[in-house]
Amino acid sequence: MDNKKKTFCLCLLLLLVYPAFSQNSPDKSRPNIVIILADDMGYGDLGCYGAKGITTPRIDALAKQGARLTAFYSNGPECTPTRTALLTGRYQQRAGGLECAIGLGNIGRYPEAKALSDKGELGLPTDMSALPTMLKERGYRTAIVGKWHLGEGAAYRPAAHGFDYAIGPLGGAVDYFHHTEPVGVFLGTMMEGNHDFYRQDQPHQRAGTYMTHLLTNEAVEWLNIQKKEEPFFLYVPYTTPHEPYQGADDYQPDKLGMDRWSKGDTKTYARMIEDLDRGVGQILDKLKEKGFAENTLVVFFSDNGPTTIGSAGPFSGNKGHVFEGGIRVPAIVHWPGKVPAGVVSDQPFISMDITASLAALTDAKPRHKLDGVDMVGHLVSGKKDYDRNLFWRKKRAAQVRSAVRSGDLKYILDIDEGKRDEYLFDLKADPGEKNNLLQKRPADAERLRKLLHEWEAEVKPERM
Repeated sequence: MDNKKKTFCLCLLLLLVYPAFSQNSPDKSRPNIVIILADDMGYGDLGCYGAKGITTPRIDALAKQGARLTAFYSNGPECTPTRTALLTGRYQQRAGGLECAIGLGNIGRYPEAKALSDKGELGLPTDMSALPTMLKERGYRTAIVGKWHLGEGAAYRPAAHGFDYAIGPLGGAVDYFHHTEPVGVFLGTMMEGNHDFYRQDQPHQRAGTYMTHLLTNEAVEWLNIQKKEEPFFLYVPYTTPHEPYQGADDYQPDKLGMDRWSKGDTKTYARMIEDLDRGVGQILDKLKEKGFAENTLVVFFSDNGPTTIGSAGPFSGNKGHVFEGGIRVPAIVHWPGKVPAGVVSDQPFISMDITASLAALTDAKPRHKLDGVDMVGHLVSGKKDYDRNLFWRKKRAAQVRSAVRSGDLKYILDIDEGKRDEYLFDLKADPGEKNNLLQKRPADAERLRKLLHEWEAEVKPERM
């Protein structure tokens, strides 16, 4: 065979082999990814969103250097639903049993969830999650440092979902110093608690260290051992500012913080968020120190609106409700050289859009069709904003709270112990949801009601 034929055959072989090879080989130009999640932080709890009495210079600077989103929604008004949507990239209703926060002790709080917990199957099945596995398949190192709240059984823990490294609490709420969750109902008295802090699926004792500091230090240390030639995905779901309301100086060695569950004050709450802000700053500083900052996409957001001690800014409602205050949350996207600095985006986005964005960005192949849109791509392109339909539903006991936003109109249906309340709002004219238009605009109400019913039929649970 002459040299020309040999060269032609070699080129042909490379063309045939390269596509298969490239699917499993990391592209060094792909960005590192850091997702930082606050817990129960309201829209009005950051300086860059108008907070009063809370100072957050590091997060404010991140917003100034990137994009601040003013119409970003959590997929649910509580912890577990939003985390499910983020991990799956789909509406959490598809997973079954995860429409409200998993109760202490991994207990289901509505009939479908209780049926699963009774069988020991309450949690996010590994075949439904997408985010860590799709990134691992694209050559990313993966870690979760923080709160899980997607199932405590061994089959549902982070390691089973594709995280190379995992450390943090598995449940929904823990004492910030003793790292225990309360047993029984929340009482204003001293209570014993179950230890809830794990490293690589094993109980890990770090009692005495303030949770926010502990998670920050772990995230920084993990970043410290990463290499430039390997892209990484770091997910940091803080427990701050979820109750119990304990600041870094509130440690009492012989007393758990469970007596604070229904208490707290605005000064302590502010200190908790300010500690979170410093933690975010330390993570950003480590990215810069290691030379990662220019090639790292950072997304910061909250899992739902605040409790009554926090601020929903100009919106009504709070955690647990599908009024704006329960689901519209602060969100920031920072990617140097890609997302323009100083952008303020009014485009409606939702938690699961982050997953769709990362799939598009990394050319990943998730195992299911995703429900979200490419949020990051929209911000990078600078394209015109557009209308879309977004849906919510939360179940707990006999309560069902549902909503749909279509363009600027929003319809809410609240059912509680058989009592049915309906609302229709024009969010452009009335972002605080003060003026119920249900009687004045019956045709719009019926259109959105129909959209909600069609969506509910489409997202039926894929397991029971």
